[in-house]
Amino acid sequence: MKRFKMIGLLCSVVLIGMLSTVALGQAAPGGGGNGGGNGGGGGGGRGNFDPAQMRQRMEDRLKQQMNATDDEWKVIQPKLDVVLEKQRDAGGGMFGMMGGRGGRGGRGGGQGGPGGDAAGGAAPADNTPQTPTAQAAKALRDTLADTNASADDIKAKLQAFRDAKAKAKEELAAAQKDLQSVLTQRQEAVLVVNGLLD
Repeated sequence: MKRFKMIGLLCSVVLIGMLSTVALGQAAPGGGGNGGGNGGGGGGGRGNFDPAQMRQRMEDRLKQQMNATDDEWKVIQPKLDVVLEKQRDAGGGMFGMMGGRGGRGGRGGGQGGPGGDAAGGAAPADNTPQTPTAQAAKALRDTLADTNASADDIKAKLQAFRDAKAKAKEELAAAQKDLQSVLTQRQEAVLVVNGLLD
């Protein structure tokens, strides 16, 4: 059962990272949200992929599995979004550099939900990681890329990354507890099976 939950957790982190990557690609100059004549050979196949729609389908599936009413979902969804964001950050910053915004970037403007400016060009144009864990991971990677970096510098960057990751795990646990507090027993079990709760 523990292995199953770990697989579910990994799938959630991979999905969030993939959504962030695609969202960033669509927001970049020349990315072409419509995928029309500018698609060319570079990213033509991805022009029709809408990360906001994928995110919406995932949440719709969870809502159905949880048998949540519309009123219940209004309370659950924002807390679930926080868990997804903290879950990605606690994953070690693997995908933190792939999206310029936080975990809500994938929700997109077309859905009219929180963070709906992702498709409207409000997202940063650069690849600057926004979460502390992602920033610490980037700093460590940059240091490792420098063949002249001292052992002390590497040690300091490594410790900063570990500290950021530990804090992210604490924040994830708090977010999961907050989400769990508004769930029925069935809803909690569904999210455990899907790797979103322990």
